[in-house]
Amino acid sequence: MTSLRGKTALVTGSTGGIGKETARGLARRGARVFLVGRDPERAAEAARELTRDSGGGPVHAVAADLTLREGLRRVAGAVSDGCAQLDVLINNFGMNPAGRYLTADGVETAFAANVLAPFALTRLLMPRLEKSPAARVVNLTGGIPRGPVDPGNLQAQKTFVGWTFGQYNHTKAALMAMSYEYAQRTGSGTVTINVAYPGHAYTPGNKATPMRAFPRAYRPAAPLVRLLGPILLADLAKAARSSIHLAASPEVAHVTGAYFNAKCRRVPWPDFAAEPRTRAAVWSLCEELAGDDRT
Repeated sequence: MTSLRGKTALVTGSTGGIGKETARGLARRGARVFLVGRDPERAAEAARELTRDSGGGPVHAVAADLTLREGLRRVAGAVSDGCAQLDVLINNFGMNPAGRYLTADGVETAFAANVLAPFALTRLLMPRLEKSPAARVVNLTGGIPRGPVDPGNLQAQKTFVGWTFGQYNHTKAALMAMSYEYAQRTGSGTVTINVAYPGHAYTPGNKATPMRAFPRAYRPAAPLVRLLGPILLADLAKAARSSIHLAASPEVAHVTGAYFNAKCRRVPWPDFAAEPRTRAAVWSLCEELAGDDRT
């Protein structure tokens, strides 16, 4: 097990599910971990549990809603006040809302959670990441991320759920395009940016997803997934492996702009993620929605 003693990591969406197991794995390796959740009590309890369990680095809780610019600024401020540098940022937080809802900032919720939050938080924390000699940013895709990405439907202006298409999968595909572009723009500096696919797991978020959030063609299979999920997909530690690998393994210390599957293997980017016009469209919208926030 690679030691992360002396390192500081931030894991979003880490009061439960894959994010919590990822935070647990990093703490067990000795990292000082900041975990983020929307509910203050749940975040505090998760931090206490992981601190007791890890036998390694301390775990701190930050309560914030990452679908909002104010929440992103709160997390960035807490990390910046609490440490001189950030060595690992894992953008694990995601949402699969049942319909098209706008946040208080006027952004479609799935896009705000799954694309804009990783973009904006990485940008806000870049000054701390750049102070690390070898910082790593890991963005999690999920679901069935497949293209094409429709630049005219990034915020589900035209369609939220189709027969084989859903906004959750669409935004996770857009996240991959944004991450690819971010890695190209960061270049060969001290910060690496990669994407991890965790595979399928039965998480609290999956359990709470209503039927109408699924693409229509997949709805007949949803009851079977909910029946077998707690049996076949209950190992959340397995789903956290790809994130932990990218955060800690010496093998990928200098790898950037790459996509890793659930078995921690580097695989080719899907065509839609590497397509220049798609990347440019997603990047442009993220810049527009994030505004001029910096730390």
